[in-house]
Amino acid sequence: MRRSQVLVVDDEELYRRALERILGRCGYGVTTARDATEAMAAVAAEPLDLVLCDVRMPGISGLELVRQIHDVDPDLPCIVMTGYDSVEHSVEALRAGAFWYLNKPFEGSLDVVRRLVEQAIEHRRLRAENRALHSQLRSRYRFDNVIGQSPALRGVLGLVDKVAESDSTVLITGESGTGKELIARAIHYNSRRSDRIMVSLNCGAIPEELLESELFGHMKGAFTNAVEKREGRFAAADGGTIFLDEIGDMSPNLQVKLLRVLQDRSFEPVGSSKTIRVDVRVIAATNQNLEEAIRRGAFREDLFYRLNVIPIEVPPLRRRREDIPLLVAHFLERMNVDKARKVDGISDAALARLVEHEWPGNVRELENLIERMVVLRGEGTLDLEDLPPALRGGAAPVASLAAPALGPDGVDFNAVVDHLETSLIAQALERTGGNKNRAAQLLGLNRTTLIEKIKKKGLEPTPSPAPDPTPLRGVSIP
Repeated sequence: MRRSQVLVVDDEELYRRALERILGRCGYGVTTARDATEAMAAVAAEPLDLVLCDVRMPGISGLELVRQIHDVDPDLPCIVMTGYDSVEHSVEALRAGAFWYLNKPFEGSLDVVRRLVEQAIEHRRLRAENRALHSQLRSRYRFDNVIGQSPALRGVLGLVDKVAESDSTVLITGESGTGKELIARAIHYNSRRSDRIMVSLNCGAIPEELLESELFGHMKGAFTNAVEKREGRFAAADGGTIFLDEIGDMSPNLQVKLLRVLQDRSFEPVGSSKTIRVDVRVIAATNQNLEEAIRRGAFREDLFYRLNVIPIEVPPLRRRREDIPLLVAHFLERMNVDKARKVDGISDAALARLVEHEWPGNVRELENLIERMVVLRGEGTLDLEDLPPALRGGAAPVASLAAPALGPDGVDFNAVVDHLETSLIAQALERTGGNKNRAAQLLGLNRTTLIEKIKKKGLEPTPSPAPDPTPLRGVSIP
């Protein structure tokens, strides 16, 4: 393991030797220099983790040396040593970019020297680690790392590329599982805010009485169990981006408060009269039709227009079937690594079934299915027998449906068709727990058409608390 390397710069040999001895005993590698010229040569010659330099040296001062070092390596911490114990000199050192300062002589405070050196080196390590994580995030969410080459997906990414650098509010729409959050992260990590935090919040997963506190924070004693002051998500995202998922589930009361934040970027925490201003980019997402929600009175029209500055619709997987082979290959490779399996591919027959499937759960459903298949198969090639029964056998053909016998007096054709239609719609609603989107997909109907038929037939369902999705989705997800 590489030892941390420290550079000691001082024109007084006594201090150079003392620090070399102290730091050497602590396990550090030590290089010494008498002035700024030798120090800059040492910085260029080897990787360093810390510099300790005297303020007063012949030629270039220690403070100017700190500035020159940071021109070369902004993350290299510098501790300044001074024989003048004054607030003015300490502040001047910190303004020059020093990590901290030490007062000479320090014979009686060797533990302070050791702790300060440890803190400075740890600070450099954390900065380097943070920079590496940000680099990984940028790489992960670069546009060319989004899997797919279909025109539908490329159209979305082209729009994302145009809006990423702006601070405009974005509304991302699309069915569940299409990757709306992935698109939101692509926007953030390709924007000028990429070095700041992106805060995510699912508005539909938090009860209304707690959501306001999550968004805006609260003061101690603002409500029962508010035992301490808490910062909200908007304050935490200051300077960065906040992603509000399932925005259509937000209550009308909170919609009003969110409208104000979008208008002037200010809010008051729960229980406080103090206004907090933030610099935040807002990205919202929903799988609902907000224009329809406006007509029902469930969503504010003025908030919709504030959110819908730049609309981005993420296409469902059935509209980008040519991307399914690429996604399958990507998930196979990743699951082999994550689950320690050795599945080397998928047969053409099994892949064809995956391409033909409607994927009501979209990319998330496909990912979960591949994970299940890889875990159960373990090694070799995935084939038809690895698919769930409903997907393996395909949909039931229309010809298998029972038809009434035509008697000598004939039948009431319209009544028979109406009865069959009613039966199929009722089955679809029952099996999907009243989810009209999925029911429409199962029946091959437009959602609006299905809703009209449901109203006409009086079939408005009562959602089932525990629906069994397996026969309908074509995939059993454990």
